[in-house]
Amino acid sequence: MTKVEISIQGMTCQHCVAAVEKALRKIPEVQSVVVQLDTQSATVEGTSLDPEALIQAVEEEGYTAQVR
Repeated sequence: MTKVEISIQGMTCQHCVAAVEKALRKIPEVQSVVVQLDTQSATVEGTSLDPEALIQAVEEEGYTAQVR
């Protein structure tokens, strides 16, 4: 299992957190997601994770993201 930490800019409320979490969970390789508003970050665990696919999923929701 792989773990990827992502910094996310633009989240302002729990709705933002839910939108990012939902987008990341749509990726088949993702097994768990923890999105934190206070640290503006997400921790994603899964098998054979593609960091670029994770970033793209977050950015498609309207946020800016980068791997930590």
